[in-house]
Amino acid sequence: MKKTVFNPWTWQEQLSYVQAVEVTETTGTLYCAGQAAVHADGTSSDADMRTQLALAIQNLETVISDAGYECGNIVKLTIYSTSTDEFINKCFDIFREFVAKHDMKQAVTLLQVVALNDTLTIELDATVVR
Repeated sequence: MKKTVFNPWTWQEQLSYVQAVEVTETTGTLYCAGQAAVHADGTSSDADMRTQLALAIQNLETVISDAGYECGNIVKLTIYSTSTDEFINKCFDIFREFVAKHDMKQAVTLLQVVALNDTLTIELDATVVR
C-alpha cells in the first residue's frame, strides 16, 4: 500500500489530522461500523464523554486488530459527538494520544449530532486500508 498525504497548510497538524490522503496499491479496505462506548456484554456506557471516548477508541482498536489491519492505516475518521464543545475542550487530549500512539495520518470530520443510541455521547467511524 502507498499512502500520500496532502496538506496545503500546516495549521491542521496541531489538530492531529491531515487535509487529504491518497491511497494506491492497496490489498484491502476495511469499513468499520461506528464504534462507541459499548461494553463487551452489549450494554452502553452511561459515563462521561471522556470515559466513553477512551472505551470507543479501545473498541475501534479491537475491531481493526481482529480484522488484521493496523490503526496506523486509518485514512478517514468521522467523529460523531453529542457536543463538539465538550469533545474539543474535555476530550481532545485523548484523541491526540490515540493518533500519536498509532502515528496516524488521517482525514477527520467532527460532527455534532442530536443524539446517539442509548446513553452514548461519542462514536467513531473509520476507514482503514492495507
